[in-house]
Amino acid sequence: MLAQPKLFRFCGQTRLLASVVPAFAPARVALSCTYMRTQGPKSWLREKMEAGLRRGFEQAYETVRVDSEKFLAELRIAYGMPIASFQGVYSIEVRQLDDLAARVIRSGMRMAAAEGAGFGLGGLITLVPDLSILAGITLRTLQKLSLIYGFEFSTEEETAELWIAAASAAGVDISRELLEKEVVNRFVPRVIRRIAFQASREAVEKWSGRIIPIASSLIGASLNYYFVRAWGERAKNHFRERHLQVRKRKSQQLQALSIVGNPGG
Repeated sequence: MLAQPKLFRFCGQTRLLASVVPAFAPARVALSCTYMRTQGPKSWLREKMEAGLRRGFEQAYETVRVDSEKFLAELRIAYGMPIASFQGVYSIEVRQLDDLAARVIRSGMRMAAAEGAGFGLGGLITLVPDLSILAGITLRTLQKLSLIYGFEFSTEEETAELWIAAASAAGVDISRELLEKEVVNRFVPRVIRRIAFQASREAVEKWSGRIIPIASSLIGASLNYYFVRAWGERAKNHFRERHLQVRKRKSQQLQALSIVGNPGG
């Protein structure tokens, strides 16, 4: 019973915006409001969120890319990490990498919160552009976490691994057998669709508060903040686990070489 007044207020506000903004034509507004009344606000919202996240991550896949050389220089100069390449992180204490990863996540959270507060003033009207920018912020955060733990994304296989991490952060299990059967430019769009479906299903209850623009600024800021925190922590755990596996393998290889080089020792 409480959702209906929110729905009518949203439709009224959207019609008002349509009178001054050509992009929001009255016919489109009427269609959206009719769909919301017949299908329910949550179904409508989930479709909007899924479409927004899908487009956002598709755009991010094509355009968002952390400059690994600049980020490496930043790690050396700003954080004093004595590394010449990202392979050098395997000689750095894991605790130091964890601290740096936490800083990157907090930075992404602050950026997402600021973006959510600005776009949140428009309520659901600005939901899709908001999610597109949020997807870009999230992907940049994941790329930096990947680099911190020693995983670059310069090859197609590395790029696919990055998106497997993104799926893990969204709570989607992607089999590596699927990756082996597909080329990256077909694999990534399929992963994005599954990410968008899962993320929209989990977030629709939280984002439904943005139907009321008056409260949307604060709600948008807090939701974006916790969205990046949750995804960042899950991705951090994913990369950390892989990092420890590689570190263990490197240690075993060094031990084996030591034995070969000094058989009598």
